[in-house]
Amino acid sequence: MSVYIVVFIVVSYLIWLKCIYYRHRRSLVNSLKRVMNVLSSGEMNGDDISALIVTAHPDDECMFFAPTIVRLVELEVNVHLLCLSAGNYYNQGAQRKQELLNSCAVLGIPDSRITIVDHKKLPDDPKAEWSVSLVSSVIVQHMRAHSFNMVLTFDGSGVSGHANHTAIHKAVSHLAFTGQVPNDCCLLCLVTVGLLRKYVSFLELPFSWLLPSCLRCIIGSQGYRRAKDAMFCHRSQLLWFRYLYITFSRYMFVNTFQMIPQGPKNLKVY
Repeated sequence: MSVYIVVFIVVSYLIWLKCIYYRHRRSLVNSLKRVMNVLSSGEMNGDDISALIVTAHPDDECMFFAPTIVRLVELEVNVHLLCLSAGNYYNQGAQRKQELLNSCAVLGIPDSRITIVDHKKLPDDPKAEWSVSLVSSVIVQHMRAHSFNMVLTFDGSGVSGHANHTAIHKAVSHLAFTGQVPNDCCLLCLVTVGLLRKYVSFLELPFSWLLPSCLRCIIGSQGYRRAKDAMFCHRSQLLWFRYLYITFSRYMFVNTFQMIPQGPKNLKVY
């Protein structure tokens, strides 16, 4: 009898997950309308949004942001990527740039919407302290050049705690606080979860669904295959533990975001 109970629980759980996924498209559109300050009665198409994903290294886009990119591309959002280093920690910068382009092609971002920064003061190095002013300058110049109305990046913990990830959050928060972000642009940071939630794969989805967030992006089996194929484009990074990450990380299935609060416009900081 206990076996039947376990089977019933597992089947019920899987059915619930499928219901969550199919309900997600409508909830994603509604969430986008809220964060973009679109009236509930108004219509919003994907091409009304120009979104910028800001990452630190080649492979961040698929390791951490794949569900977001996949879902936004499905909604025909204009998704751009700004990667602030070439990933040259092991002198593989040229190879990793190409791997990034290949990965983005799988996820649905064309080469014309990808910018890779290769600056000597922004090295791929967990021990390097990236200048907040420099990173802020690079990001805001890119924002102004393309008129983005949505920017998504890491939160203060950077998912993995990598110093380069957290530096980006500090820079975007600085732009927000000093009023350098256009009025029509919303800023979102990817929520870092605890170790247990991070590595229970798709079993974590109910928590992400039930806990409050400003934006939630969930992918199903087809989206997961795209995310996995994008990860496989980064051949130089596929050490044994990467395969475990691909299988068990919740960031391969779901992303949740919170807003980065913005300060008064044209604030001067001395």
